[in-house]
Amino acid sequence: MKKPKLRELKEAIAALIKGPYTSKFPFQPHKPFERFRGRPEFHEEDCTGCGACFQVCPAKAIEMVEQDGKRVLTVHWDMCIFCGQCQANCLTAKGIMLSNEFDLATTGKREDLKQTIEKELIRCECCGEVIAPRDQILWVAKKLGPLCFSNPSLMLFYLRNLGLSPKEDFPPRKENEFKRADRIKILCPRCRRQVILES
Repeated sequence: MKKPKLRELKEAIAALIKGPYTSKFPFQPHKPFERFRGRPEFHEEDCTGCGACFQVCPAKAIEMVEQDGKRVLTVHWDMCIFCGQCQANCLTAKGIMLSNEFDLATTGKREDLKQTIEKELIRCECCGEVIAPRDQILWVAKKLGPLCFSNPSLMLFYLRNLGLSPKEDFPPRKENEFKRADRIKILCPRCRRQVILES
């Protein structure tokens, strides 16, 4: 039988005096490191609902559904691999962030391991096609500042949000019939192109 090495003996004596090297996790809370990647959480006031997190999620843990004029974003923590792509590609850099929470084990329902937020969608006033979430358009307008007045749709939406331009009820129009007055509407890119070409 070989005698134990001096280094191993030293480690054994240190463990007897100082106690075990492992943390006392279930009995005492564990404090993760500052850059620890825990479960992702939506921050509703900072999230614009752009869907970038949904598009870059490799595990498909983020679900995006458009229903009843709203975009519903859901992050499923039971499917998440905590890679941090959602946070890295967030438009505002604060809409979805990884927390320090890592203990997600539960004996309850799997449906409890998710977070859902809803964002109002803005539709084209001619064809009804979805343009973008309301918060995303406002974020873009604020980011552009005075330059937002170079885009008629962006300008109108921003002024209506400030209460400076009331929403007008335009008379119903025939399909594929565009007039010059249609330029001063919130339009999708396809309708904006048709209005400019035909008016």
